[in-house]
Amino acid sequence: MTTVLPQKSGTYTFASQPRAVPQRKKYRDPAENEINNEDQDAVYGNIMYDRRIVRGNTYAQHTLPATAQPDPIEIQRQQEVRRRKIAAKRAKEQLKPRSPEPVEGRKHIDVQTELYLEELSDRVEEADIECQTDAFLDRPPTPLFIPAKTGMDVATQIYEGDLFDFDIEVKPILEVLVGKTVEQALLEVMEEEELANLRAQQRAFEELRNAEMVETQRLEEQERRHREEKERRMKQQREVLLKEKETAEKIAARAFAQSYLADLVPSVFGTLNDNGYFFDPVERDVENGFMPWIMEQVEAEINRSLLGRTMLDAIIRDVVKQRAAAYFKLEESQSAAERIASAAQSVVDQEEKAEGAAQEKSAEETTEGQGEPEGGDESRPETAPAEPGEGDEGDGDENAED
Repeated sequence: MTTVLPQKSGTYTFASQPRAVPQRKKYRDPAENEINNEDQDAVYGNIMYDRRIVRGNTYAQHTLPATAQPDPIEIQRQQEVRRRKIAAKRAKEQLKPRSPEPVEGRKHIDVQTELYLEELSDRVEEADIECQTDAFLDRPPTPLFIPAKTGMDVATQIYEGDLFDFDIEVKPILEVLVGKTVEQALLEVMEEEELANLRAQQRAFEELRNAEMVETQRLEEQERRHREEKERRMKQQREVLLKEKETAEKIAARAFAQSYLADLVPSVFGTLNDNGYFFDPVERDVENGFMPWIMEQVEAEINRSLLGRTMLDAIIRDVVKQRAAAYFKLEESQSAAERIASAAQSVVDQEEKAEGAAQEKSAEETTEGQGEPEGGDESRPETAPAEPGEGDEGDGDENAED
């Protein structure tokens, strides 16, 4: 492989590693020739039409540096294209029509189909011809060439130092050699110092890393021991608590069994009696049939009374608000407004007291009327009539407010 050494001080140095000469095949592979022919659309005979010939100015063309490496992606793409072409050629050969296989005992032979037949033979025709030549004579030695003398002889006197002074001429060359040697030596020394610094820094980093790894392993081991000790103690404590719980449960079960078995028969009868297995039919009928009906009737009556009281409270509240607003508009001073508000509040309290008294009275009447026959209850209207005293009381209150 040809390599180009890096240019350190402006000096270009070329080196090529030795390699073996590749062995070339005597004949080309027909498959490769067909692939190459497919890559090249036409065989160019004139270089003026050859696409491989570069035309124009080559100074502005982009050239790769000496150290550039081929793109592996491009190489892979070319190999893939070549592989596809070979596969297509094989598939094309397989799709070509062929003769069927011969039957047993026969074989296919090549037959000429040209217009002019030619005799085919495996043996190439040969002919021997002989020729006799004279023996070679020894070549005589070549005479020394002496050119003919021409022109005139002229002499010139040259003193020492006229043409060349070694001390003066060698000085720049020697300076260049010494300078390059010193520069190369300095570069090598600097490189060695840099490598030494890098090795020292690497050793320090490795020592620090090893110390940190040792400390980390020590802390991990300590944490692992603490965790295992904690888990072991928690397990022991759980086992102790479990044993205490089992012991307490056993003691409680034994005490309960003793207390339960002491009076088993009376407790069984008491439990059956409490659960309703021993009951009075009349009492059961009253509890399951009569009492629910009474409660439903009482609840319905209370709901009707509550609805009437709510409506009455709303009406009274609206009237009080309207009259209070009218009083606030008519009166000019704040004291008169406060007296009116206090009077309205007192009226509301009286109305609520009256309504509470009426509700209690209706509840008492409803409770007393539960003993009446069911037909009487069904004949009563759903909406309870207003109490005779409620309207009168409301009118009296309004007259009193007026």
